[in-house]
Amino acid sequence: MKEKIVFCWSGGKDSALALNRILQDDRYEVVTLLTTCNEHFRRVSMHGVRLELLDAQAEAIGLPLEKVFVSQRSSNEEYQQKMTACLLAHKSRSVTACAFGDIFLEDLKRWREENLAKVGLRGIFPIWKIDSRELIREFIALGFGSVICCTNDAYLGEDAVGRNIDADFIASLPAEVDPCGENGEFHSFAFAGPVFKQPVRFKIGEKIYRPVEVTHPTDANSSYVCPSSPRRTKGFWFCDLLPEKN
Repeated sequence: MKEKIVFCWSGGKDSALALNRILQDDRYEVVTLLTTCNEHFRRVSMHGVRLELLDAQAEAIGLPLEKVFVSQRSSNEEYQQKMTACLLAHKSRSVTACAFGDIFLEDLKRWREENLAKVGLRGIFPIWKIDSRELIREFIALGFGSVICCTNDAYLGEDAVGRNIDADFIASLPAEVDPCGENGEFHSFAFAGPVFKQPVRFKIGEKIYRPVEVTHPTDANSSYVCPSSPRRTKGFWFCDLLPEKN
């Protein structure tokens, strides 16, 4: 009998690659995708992707989608409270674990595991500790399609948002940028590949710059620090991806 799990779906390439591995693993049954969304902006938290496109991803994957809404000025406390309620509900329906697309951020993994343990669940990390360069090569080789939807201006600028993640993009990255953007250098929107029954149709919209105090209003400082880097961030570039009807 397969273990029932929830998959924490960001909508990006790491999520897509991790989900692909989970779906090929006979030990697990994914009962739902779970995504944290910003209630005020009506978008995926951090990635800035419209909820219509998130819904289109889930439909193309063929799995249920559950959204956890946090307020514009969300705190860790609010996030944890809402996630706890959500996961306890799933636990009551025989879910025993939650899967993530994390690669190498030890503090983040530990934080997730500690919070899961509080509700009696465990974490599954299908691409944990695999070399980022190997992962991005696998992602491209498997035929995944993904577009950059957000960049951290300490690393990448306006010219990067809206670009497809391909060999040319990876080759163009500065040496200090992780090929998978694991330090928060960039975020992506996965729209095609083995987990999708059909590609998600979209078009590139406006490019928007948001200062840190808007995207991270609970930060005490006016600039955001990447988890494993001293580089200071003044803001983020977002590319507004627009749903395109057939």
